[in-house]
Amino acid sequence: MKRPVKSWSGRSGLSKVDLYTRVTAYMLLWAAVLVLGLLLLIRPIRHDAPPLLVVVAPLLDLANGVLCHRLLHRAMDAYLRPGTVLPPREVLPAAAVAAATTGAVLLAASATDLAELLPGMLAAALVPFLAGHCLLHRLRFVALHQALLAGVLLLLVPLTGLSRGQSLAAVVTVVFLTGWLAFTVRLSLWVLGVVFELREARDVQARLAVAEERLRFGRDLHDILGRNLSVIALKSELAVRLARRERPEAVDQMIEVQRIARESQREVRDVVRGYREADLRVELEGARGVLDAAGIDCAVDSPGPALDLPAEVQAALGWVVRETTTNVLRHGDARRCAIAVREERDAVLLTVENDGVRTGDGMNRGMEVGMGTGVGTVTGVGAGAGTGLVGLRERLAAVGGTLDAGPGADGTFLVTARIPVARAEARR
Repeated sequence: MKRPVKSWSGRSGLSKVDLYTRVTAYMLLWAAVLVLGLLLLIRPIRHDAPPLLVVVAPLLDLANGVLCHRLLHRAMDAYLRPGTVLPPREVLPAAAVAAATTGAVLLAASATDLAELLPGMLAAALVPFLAGHCLLHRLRFVALHQALLAGVLLLLVPLTGLSRGQSLAAVVTVVFLTGWLAFTVRLSLWVLGVVFELREARDVQARLAVAEERLRFGRDLHDILGRNLSVIALKSELAVRLARRERPEAVDQMIEVQRIARESQREVRDVVRGYREADLRVELEGARGVLDAAGIDCAVDSPGPALDLPAEVQAALGWVVRETTTNVLRHGDARRCAIAVREERDAVLLTVENDGVRTGDGMNRGMEVGMGTGVGTVTGVGAGAGTGLVGLRERLAAVGGTLDAGPGADGTFLVTARIPVARAEARR
């Protein structure tokens, strides 16, 4: 089953850079093929060159474009995957056709007076092959091949009837044009490779953030269960000894074991739901650090120490910051993110807005599921506990909060959490 072709607006920033770089290289290749094809059809060649050459030369030019296009495609893929080596069967056909096309140009030049056009025709014949060839070797080998090409042309160009000065000028022009092209293509692919590495580093950063959260979660569980289970084990052992002695204190010890077990269950549930450790100020600073490390400009607007909110309100808003930050890292192609916390008359408002939203993006789907008419107002606890939007609904509903999520201005995505502080304080 064929994959649908994505539109330009439906691509990520990385995909756009990749497509632009590849299309530019292909355009350079086919522009050279087109220029040479037109030059081979000018009047001097059609009238003065042998008829067989007039027919064969354009066909060679077209074959040169087709085979070198395939070579360029394979060479770009190999360059972006270090360690990949193309077998000779992928390179030799393109090299042979490029050499034949160059020979046809030299034969046409020897049969006609094309001194002024010869450098451009030779460069156009060599450019399609060298565009891919320059990506297959290290820079010093590319420079060595350019030097060998210059030596071969210094031997062949004078055979067309040009003077020594004209031949030298033609060779210098050809080497300059092909060298410039090789530098341009290789530099473009190098930049594309750097962009791929940066994106991979960003993905690694996101995975590290998730791993760090898992470690924190595991550490909290270890602290709770390790301590309480040790106490339960000791008290159970004591209860066994007392029971063997038929002491009535054994019942008291087992009641204490039961109480500790229930307390452990409650504490574990608190850790899982995030009420125990989520702190708004810590989450804001953590979001700024993670997003900045991922190359996303993060602006945090918060009253800072002056922001005095109930613990349950800070915990709920802290989880909104954590979940939305994770979505910004995992989905879309954000370059900036703005997080703002404002106190209103009877409520506190948290907004998280980021750009780089793509059509059909996972963040959009995750945030917009269950929004109804587009407004994600939370009026009660959702069915079942969980993470993501369901978890945010539960946490905000617990303090009477609401959640709105959807497209913002200028192609951004906006998440808004509002909690009435007065109602939250009344619960305390």
